[in-house]
Amino acid sequence: MLAIVTAFLSTGCIKNEIATFNGAQIEWDASSWNSNAAGLTYPMMIRVPIYNAATPNSSPFITRTTGTIRLRVNVVGAQAATDRAFTFKFNQAESTGAPGTHFQAVTGTGTIPANSSFGFVDFVVLNPGAGTGTATAVLELTENAVFKPATNYAKIGLSIAQP
Repeated sequence: MLAIVTAFLSTGCIKNEIATFNGAQIEWDASSWNSNAAGLTYPMMIRVPIYNAATPNSSPFITRTTGTIRLRVNVVGAQAATDRAFTFKFNQAESTGAPGTHFQAVTGTGTIPANSSFGFVDFVVLNPGAGTGTATAVLELTENAVFKPATNYAKIGLSIAQP
């Protein structure tokens, strides 16, 4: 009996630490919903991604004739009363496609509008002609003064078929 009372009294006064998150992170929406490709730390999308869900088999394949793909960037954190800029880069080392040939060069900046939790990046697929093989493009969110990229969802790959 004394052991039970002692155990109860020794655990009843533990102070709980409350963890709070200060700041904001960004992530590729499609990266957070779709599984990583084999051997990669990010998904390699072969179909046009949709928002807020894993990309279904009914979504069209990404090909040289796809045109513009709108990729959503999510904010993990509080909304703000003003527009906020985020930054990203084209990761040449992990890509096989060439800006200006397989897709339009990316600008590297985007905006999260005021009172919103997401922004968009328009990725424009170009048509270099049939038979040039598959081209890949890897986009990577980068840290700036406002946002830090979420570690597991900072990259997204797009595989462009060239039939």
